[in-house]
Amino acid sequence: MSLVIALSVFNGLEQLIRSLYDSFDPEIRITSLKGKTFEITPSFLAKIQNLDGVYILTEVIEDNALLKYQEEQVVVKVKGVSEGFLKEHRIDSTIIEGKPSFYKNNQDAAIIGQGVQYQLSVHLSNGLYAMQLLYPKATSAGSLDPQKLVTRENIIPSAVFSIEKQYDDNYIFVSLEFAQRLFTLGNRRSAIEIKSNGKIGINKLQDNLKELLGKNFLVQNSDEQHSSLLKAVKIEKLFMHVTISFIFAIASLNIFFCLTMLAIKKKKDIALLFALGATRSMIKNIFLVEGGLIAFTGASLGLALGLGICLLQQKFGFVSMGMETSIVDAYPVKLQLADFITTGFTVVVITMLASYRPAIQASKTVVKEYL
Repeated sequence: MSLVIALSVFNGLEQLIRSLYDSFDPEIRITSLKGKTFEITPSFLAKIQNLDGVYILTEVIEDNALLKYQEEQVVVKVKGVSEGFLKEHRIDSTIIEGKPSFYKNNQDAAIIGQGVQYQLSVHLSNGLYAMQLLYPKATSAGSLDPQKLVTRENIIPSAVFSIEKQYDDNYIFVSLEFAQRLFTLGNRRSAIEIKSNGKIGINKLQDNLKELLGKNFLVQNSDEQHSSLLKAVKIEKLFMHVTISFIFAIASLNIFFCLTMLAIKKKKDIALLFALGATRSMIKNIFLVEGGLIAFTGASLGLALGLGICLLQQKFGFVSMGMETSIVDAYPVKLQLADFITTGFTVVVITMLASYRPAIQASKTVVKEYL
């Protein structure tokens, strides 16, 4: 029961991580292996867009900049995206205030994170003040004019999103054209994001893009974009499985001693069975069956209780995270058939191993000493 519950919680955490990042990260992301940006051409984009399986292509320019609002300022990561980004409706479910748009009242507008809003005390309804983004220019040495050292662009907030603290405190979304002016990158891009049309699998589309683009580009699916975090969750799940299995092994000593005492107590009965024609393998199998009954009964009861508790947690969320700032109120739970199979197999194997030695001892009972 404990193993099923623990594995289901780890499954739930993994699913929660994926759901959080899926609202921010694309299904496939293309970046350059050489440098922060790469040059694009209409033919280059057309080649990707026309590939079987590609539905929406989003151009991305991303870099750090200083964001000022009245007397407050903070360094943010500005993500400039083309029109395809809003067409995906990727962040629609994360908007907590305003309407996502890159233009508002004929002005450039930004979608800002909730953390950025708090740090700068930004009010969407306050139209008197605009935000200002500053980015250092690549100027020639010896220039002393402060106006020539930075690029300044004004922008107003159109909406606020809330995904996860890492993103809420650092990111703002702007139009691709605005990012081009701010960073003066021209036809260079930081990344290209792909949304598939579902006609072919993501892995197949990823392989096709790798073949199309060659070795100079890194093509990652959503899991690979956060591989270290997801790998950490899987490793923790594995170690937890091993730890609880070790506790099972220690607990199975009770079965070992119970069957050993039973073999000692029933030596006269065993000797009588031998006298009636029973073989050693038959006596051994009797004790193995006894261990098997214990194993299957315990495993079935534990799996049923684990399933019931997980279903109740899914529906009612009895066990809370215990933090006001947590993303979800209760521990997430996800049931997987593989966890039930591996748990049942682990319990049965450990119990049968604990039963084997007493069964061997019982089969070695000497008939003439007990009759």
